[in-house]
Amino acid sequence: MAPYPPIPLDFSGLNTYSVYGRHSKVSVDDFAAPVQAGMTVRQLLAGLPKQLAGVDFPDLVARIATAHRQNRPIILGMGAHVIKVGLNPVLIDLMQRGIITALALNGAGIIHDSEIAMVGRTSEEVAAVLGAGAFGAAQETGEVLNKAITAGAARGIGIGQAVGEMLLANRFPHNDQSLLAMAAQLQVPVTVHVAMGTDIIHIHPDVDGAAIGKAGHHDFRVFCRLVSELEGGVYLNVGSAVLLPEVFLKALTVARNLGHEVKQFTTANFDFIRHYRPATNVVHRPTLEGGKGFNFTGHHELMLPLLAAAIIDEIDK
Repeated sequence: MAPYPPIPLDFSGLNTYSVYGRHSKVSVDDFAAPVQAGMTVRQLLAGLPKQLAGVDFPDLVARIATAHRQNRPIILGMGAHVIKVGLNPVLIDLMQRGIITALALNGAGIIHDSEIAMVGRTSEEVAAVLGAGAFGAAQETGEVLNKAITAGAARGIGIGQAVGEMLLANRFPHNDQSLLAMAAQLQVPVTVHVAMGTDIIHIHPDVDGAAIGKAGHHDFRVFCRLVSELEGGVYLNVGSAVLLPEVFLKALTVARNLGHEVKQFTTANFDFIRHYRPATNVVHRPTLEGGKGFNFTGHHELMLPLLAAAIIDEIDK
């Protein structure tokens, strides 16, 4: 048995070495530069510490700018929260500049975006109406979107194109703030990827499950086409923790299975917290054979304007 109380260990024989000869991971050469008033975005990025995201973020910006200059695709897959925090104008501007070449949305994306187009506002207070069974029961939202999807399925087109064209045809007052309407006007492909029962329009009386399935599968096939052409391009996953990372991985395997070369490309995930599926299905697995994946944690309303400003500054230099 050891004595009680235990005897403190004697450190007098500990072997030491000189800090001057030791390798260190952090050096003053890697430190940030002081921030100055009136700095450009390029100057701000150049002054970031050469550590972690301070290295990765400028690298991603450079890769996006290179893809744009080389006329390679830059696809943005995003959850609806990006719309709800007011970032449509930033993304529309990137589409107008030809930087974002395609969008992939979940089902909630078309709901919030269409409500923005129709009435200039969205996102109800769920807790206030759930008790009465009124959550998601906005008449116009269900009617307009379900009608557009059903008509789109009958025409043999996808949900994204159908909704975008419907918004333009109705000349809603805030179409200029709508991703779907502006994408349709700019002829930027939008695909919509739906899980049945996740969206409020699925509870409305005029919902057509067969139409959603048909138009949604059309969009998945379109997305597979877009991913098949991603060599040298960029795929960004913003704010989708499960659905779009799963869809992206399936589309990538379809493209490779059919013989398309999709190995040297860049992926990045942006979200409030780090989730398993985006890290695995977007950042790591797809780039095992080439390219590079990035993971950034932060608020969309801060990170995406910063990313957009950095990209524009890099392209215009």
